[in-house]
Amino acid sequence: MRRRDRRDGLLEGCAALPAAQLTYPFGDSTAVFKVGGKMFALVSLAEPPGQVTLKCEPDEAAALCRTYEAITPGYHMNKRHWITIGLGDSLPGVLLSELVRGSYELVVASLPVKLRPAPA
Repeated sequence: MRRRDRRDGLLEGCAALPAAQLTYPFGDSTAVFKVGGKMFALVSLAEPPGQVTLKCEPDEAAALCRTYEAITPGYHMNKRHWITIGLGDSLPGVLLSELVRGSYELVVASLPVKLRPAPA
């Protein structure tokens, strides 16, 4: 998969999640996906391959950072609760999709029940 295709697929996957909203609060170079007004993915739109920052459980985040070179503590975010993933070819696409979905689900679970989207 080409690097640009990977980022495009990531953007499409984030947008397809129930009630996901695409915003640009930090300017045109970062796509920010929110659910219920809270961020779950920040995608760099700079030169390919780019990167994505996702919410993650602290223990899982630490383990992922130890296991995968492409995963580091969240860039400009709380380093315990966010991870940043380089979108090069070193990380399995299935894992990337699982991490996006996990980030989304963490944020949905933190929302008041009346703001949570219907399960997909």
